[in-house]
Amino acid sequence: MVTRAVKKATATIPVVSLTGDPVGSGIVTSIARPGGNVTGFTLTAGPEIAEKWLELLHEAFPGVSRVAVLWNSSNLFSVALFKKMESAAGRLGFTLLSQEIRQPTDFALAFDAIPNERGDAIVAETDPLIVAHRKDVVDFATTKRLPAIYGIRDYVAVGGLMSYDASIFEIWRRAATYVDRIAKGANPGDLPIQQPTKFELIINLKAAKAVGLEIPSSLILRADQVIE
Repeated sequence: MVTRAVKKATATIPVVSLTGDPVGSGIVTSIARPGGNVTGFTLTAGPEIAEKWLELLHEAFPGVSRVAVLWNSSNLFSVALFKKMESAAGRLGFTLLSQEIRQPTDFALAFDAIPNERGDAIVAETDPLIVAHRKDVVDFATTKRLPAIYGIRDYVAVGGLMSYDASIFEIWRRAATYVDRIAKGANPGDLPIQQPTKFELIINLKAAKAVGLEIPSSLILRADQVIE
């Protein structure tokens, strides 16, 4: 991780970091008071966002019932995301099909298991390993004509159906305000790590049409970006 390497190299130069889990990764010891020379913003919301992924999937495709979840059980944040999905699945009428991805060879196993377990939709979260193989995940969902929602817009950029995540552009804008405050004398260790406040729903209608899926107009109207 770049931020961790920078922190190891210097304990005095101020750093405004954009990371997934600054406490869990050991970059800072506290969200409220980071201490040291590093502050910044998380690139993802708390684990609660995973419930929103399932809610949006249910709204878009009410006939879905067996949802395959690609997640990394060796990543503590991914574990928290999956637990939130487990708590939301019952009220939405979903059966979750856990597909654990801890190494690249696990993708082939998951892609074999999903149709065998009668999975009829996919959720892929924000773990770096899974995101790194996003094209493989999207291609699989497309080939099997499965509805899918992704935890980061990078999936939609390679043809994914829809994503819901924090607005990276808003995070960059807010990060600039921290840079300005530090330039004016603020101590980065006294500036709390901030979570995202703006989220974006992106819908790829081109991808939907290619596999014969129809997304409700009510959801399309709420989308922050629609790809046609």
